[in-house]
Amino acid sequence: MITLSGISKSFKVAQRTSGVKSAFRALFRRDYTEVAALNEISFDIQPGEIVGYIGPNGAGKSTTIKVMSGILVPDRGTCSIMGYTPWLDRVKYVKNIGVVFGQRSQLWWDVPVIDSFDLLRDIYDVPNDEYRNNLRLLTETLDLEGIIRTPVRQLSLGQRMRCEIAASLLHSPSILFLDEPTIGLDAVSKIAVRQFISRINKEKGVTIILTTHDMQDIEALASRILLIGKGTLLYDGDIATLKEKYAYDTTSDNETPPSIEKIIVRMYKEYEIT
Repeated sequence: MITLSGISKSFKVAQRTSGVKSAFRALFRRDYTEVAALNEISFDIQPGEIVGYIGPNGAGKSTTIKVMSGILVPDRGTCSIMGYTPWLDRVKYVKNIGVVFGQRSQLWWDVPVIDSFDLLRDIYDVPNDEYRNNLRLLTETLDLEGIIRTPVRQLSLGQRMRCEIAASLLHSPSILFLDEPTIGLDAVSKIAVRQFISRINKEKGVTIILTTHDMQDIEALASRILLIGKGTLLYDGDIATLKEKYAYDTTSDNETPPSIEKIIVRMYKEYEIT
């Protein structure tokens, strides 16, 4: 369903020293440093999988998601998702995906949430019956009834994130990209979101790519993880194998098996990506 092969992406970052002279010089000539965000990333994801895509800040997780969603064009490599190349077939392709960026909003700031939902229905050309059914399911499952008519700017971060997830699913996508979906949520809301994600995966077969720093999200939802560091894919496999591999390296005979957090921290240190 998803195939990435040799995806690489770099960015030019402007550099200058402090001071008035440097600021004046930068008006006419700038110095740039090239930063490699992705380096030959390759993996396959099958229909119906929930895959945890993890790594430290700046590792390249969000850049990968943006390439797969068609927002960014890579420097090299190929990406085929449901037979589409995301950045070339964007109009047809985006009808099949939902995207949630924890730090970005697809909801209109000054209008009630339901108005944003209605606009998204028109953008994706969702049939009325399907829209009503999806809206009812999402409102009940994510507990949106009390906030759906509130302007987005008046919502807490946790409330907004629940609405963002609902907005990404109104058009019944086959693939859902979740970038930090539980950021800002309290413990009860996190559990509700996890249960909902698991439900749509099992009942509707939605393929889910989850990036997060919350390892409890990964353990609760994903059976497979992709570990990225400094733009390079370091591990691709299931969590059980990962735990088995590091169980005896990270604990003594008198200790309990290590948590996934401890295992990931150890991997960061081994690969020098902290």
